[in-house]
Amino acid sequence: MKKTIVDPRRCPLCGNSNQCGIATGEKSCWCFSQPIPQGVLQKLPAEARGVMCVCRICAMSQNALERALAQLAKVLP
Repeated sequence: MKKTIVDPRRCPLCGNSNQCGIATGEKSCWCFSQPIPQGVLQKLPAEARGVMCVCRICAMSQNALERALAQLAKVLP
């Protein structure tokens, strides 16, 4: 079985920098005030849960998708 290398500075979904404040030694992170959609959290590998932040792009992409689907649900019968 291949073991995934966990880097708390990288988004576990896309591999780009996640800009995690905690990983850089700060007391807070941007994700503490930004809701991360459950669908994004469910995509995380088990070894990344509670250890790594997703990046804002991955988090926002899912937020935008969920908002668009909610709007469609309002206008479609």
